[in-house]
Parts: sequence; C-alpha cells; structure tokens
Amino acid sequence: MRAPDTILPLRAEGLGFSAGGIAILSDVSLTLEAGSPSIIVGPNGAGKSVLLRLLHGLLPPGTGRVLWAGEAARRQAMVFQRPVLLRRSVLANAAYPLKLAGVVAAEREPRARAALEIVGLAALADRPARRLSGGEQQRLALARAAALAPEVLFLDEPCASLDPAATRAVEEIVGTLAARGTKIVMTTHDLGQARRLAGEVLFLNGGRLREQTPAATFFNQPATPDAAAFLRGELLW
Repeated sequence: MRAPDTILPLRAEGLGFSAGGIAILSDVSLTLEAGSPSIIVGPNGAGKSVLLRLLHGLLPPGTGRVLWAGEAARRQAMVFQRPVLLRRSVLANAAYPLKLAGVVAAEREPRARAALEIVGLAALADRPARRLSGGEQQRLALARAAALAPEVLFLDEPCASLDPAATRAVEEIVGTLAARGTKIVMTTHDLGQARRLAGEVLFLNGGRLREQTPAATFFNQPATPDAAAFLRGELLW
C-alpha cells in the first residue's frame, strides 16, 4: 500500500504524562488538521510545552497515544525557546540538519541558503553562528527547520526571550512558513501573539485541554469559565 502524501491529520488520544509522581497532562485528546497555525495557550504550568513534546515524539506518553496519518519521522521538526547552535558558520548550521536527514551533499548548501533567505540571514551566511544576536539565533533555528521542508513545525515559545523587534521578525517568518503550506503548532504565553497568528486556539489549564476552537471564537466567545478568566488576566489554579 502506498504511503499517504500527508502526515496530517495528527491525532492524540487520551494523552497523559506524569513527572515525579505529579500529573502534568491528563486525558488530552485532539486532532490537528492541515491549514492555519494552531496556537496552544494557557497559564504557567498548564502543560503546554509537555504537550508539544509528546506530539513531536520527544517524550513518550505515560498513557494514550499519538497517531499520524503517515510516517512522520522526517516530515516534522521542532524549534525550542533557546536554540543550541554549533560552533560553525550560519550556513553550516543551516546545512547540518540536512546532512543528518541524509540529503545528498550537492543539495545541502542550496537548500540551506534558500532557508537563510526566508529568515533574512542570507547576508550573514559566513558569520560564526554564536556571534549572532538572540533574535538572529532564533531566526537561524527557524532556518534549520525550514531547510528540512517539514510538513509540520512545532514551535515552543520561540519569542519568549526576544525584544519586540525580534519578536515581530519571528512572527513574520512563522507567517511566511504557514503561507507556504507548513502546519505550525506553537505554544505562547503572549495572547497578543496568539491573536495575530492563530487560526485555531488550544487552551490548556490544569493539564487538561479545555477548548480547541477557531481563534475568533476563543477570543470573542470563550466556551468555558476557565478560558474567560484566563483572557481577563485572572490567576488560574
């Protein structure tokens, strides 16, 4: 049987995860379809980053399962809050994941340079990566992911430590990748950012998925008291 042309939809069924005897996530079920970005929001400690890691496959679920429509191993990627860069040039950092993915040598540099163009770092290709600013380093992390042409890209608070200008640059890149057909699944603590980027919102609280709904509905007519309180800036427990 021929493999499907897409790895979406992504389904989670009854996901649970505990650490040190404490439940971080409980009975989370969801479906993520192709299309506009899915943005995960919720108070600190809600389980947003853990959910992202479970969906990506970085963590094994304690209960439940994650189901892709196709073979996802090389068709998804993840970018973290604090990227770890090699002691090499910007170009070499962008090309390195392609080597790990088995891309033939002749294709690596052109693909890496194209990815650097997307994130606005083409002019810095020969600069040592670790001399970049924080915002530039995050853009390089996005370039490394983009070079792989993933169908799904997980982003864990990619703007958490960035200033407004760097945040705006990252958001523009996210928008560009989404417009090119990459499914973005992203966590953020910034509700303004969620409003700007989200096609749908997933709201977590207390380790449970309370809402998954179109962004306009979530922000204008939240379905649960927890979500309404969160949007008012009230402390949730």
